[in-house]
Amino acid sequence: MRTVTLTSLLAAALAVAAFTIFAQAPPSQDITINYPAKAPANWPLFLAKEGGYYQKNGVNAKMVFGVHPAGIAMIVSGEAQATNYPMEQAMLAASKDGSLVIMGSPMNRGLFAMMTSKDIKSVKDLKGKRFGVSQLGDPPYNFALAILGKNGLSARDIQWVPLGTDGNGRVAALVSGRVDATMLPPPAYFKLESQGFKEIANLADYQDLYAPMAYVFKKTTIAANPKLPEMLIKAQAEGIKRYYEDKAMAVKAYAVYDPQTPADVERLYDHDRKSESYERVPYVLAPAVQYIVEHQADAQIGAQLKAYDFHKVIDNSVVERLVREHFFENLFGPSVKAEQDQKAKIAFK
Repeated sequence: MRTVTLTSLLAAALAVAAFTIFAQAPPSQDITINYPAKAPANWPLFLAKEGGYYQKNGVNAKMVFGVHPAGIAMIVSGEAQATNYPMEQAMLAASKDGSLVIMGSPMNRGLFAMMTSKDIKSVKDLKGKRFGVSQLGDPPYNFALAILGKNGLSARDIQWVPLGTDGNGRVAALVSGRVDATMLPPPAYFKLESQGFKEIANLADYQDLYAPMAYVFKKTTIAANPKLPEMLIKAQAEGIKRYYEDKAMAVKAYAVYDPQTPADVERLYDHDRKSESYERVPYVLAPAVQYIVEHQADAQIGAQLKAYDFHKVIDNSVVERLVREHFFENLFGPSVKAEQDQKAKIAFK
C-alpha cells in the first residue's frame, strides 16, 4: 500500500512539473519572412528555417520569396514581419517615410561577378560597350559602377542597357549578345563560365566595396512584438554557426530554396566559406552605411541620403544587448570575442 502511495505521489508530482513547464513555455508565433533573392545572401535564413532554429526560438516562420520592391511592400503592409534585404534598398526605403527599421546586418561583402563575352579581356576594355542592368541605380548597377571606377572608367564610358528583369534576364541578355557584360551572383555565373563567358572582376576582390544585407522590420510590428527581432537574430545566428560547421546541411538547406546541382552549391559554399562571408556578430557597420550614402550614381538620391539622419531607422540595440549578455560568445565560443570587439568599434552609433 505504501509503495502504491509513493508511486502515485511521484506520478502526480511529475505531472504537475510537466504542466508547469508547458504552461511557462511561450507559444510559437506564426510569422512570414520575405527573402528577396534565391541567392547566398539569404543562406542564414534558409538554415534557420531548415535547421529548426526559428522553431527553437519561438517562431513558426513561413518563408516567402519576392523580389524588390515586393519585399519592402510586404513589410510596410504587414504581409511579412521581417526580411533580409540589400541594405542600400532598405536605407532608400526607410529614408522616405521612416516607418522601417534596420536591426542587424548578417553580410557585408559577397561574391558578385562582372561577366563578359570572351573577346573582352579586362574591365578597361568595357569602354564604349553595352552593359546590362536590371535598372539604373539598383545594387548591381552600383556594384558595376564601383568596379569600373576602380579601373579608371565612369558611367559615361559605358552604354547602359536597362533590362527590367532579374538576374535570369541579365544572363539571357548576355548569352544572346544583347549586352557585352553584366553583374551576376553565383551560382548563375558558374554556368556561364562553361559556355565560354568569363569573369573579369568580382566584388569580393575589393575590400573597400561594401554590399551589405540588412534585417528589416516595420516599427509598428516591433512595437506590438518587442521580442521578435531578438528571436530572429538569435535563430539566424544559429543558422550562421551551422553554416560554418556543417557543409552537408548548408548545401541541403540552400537547395530547398534555390534548386541547383549539388556541385554548383558546393562550389558556392566553398567560395563563401573561405571568405567567411557571414557575420557572426551582425552589427550594422558605420563604414557600410557611409559607403552607401557616398556611392550613389543618382545625384538626387545621393543628396536625399546625405540629408537624412539614419539614426532614426538603424538600431543596433538588440545586437549590443546580446553582446552584453554573452550570447555570441556562448554560441560561437570564446574565439569570437576579438571579432566582436573589432566590430563593436565600427558599429553604427
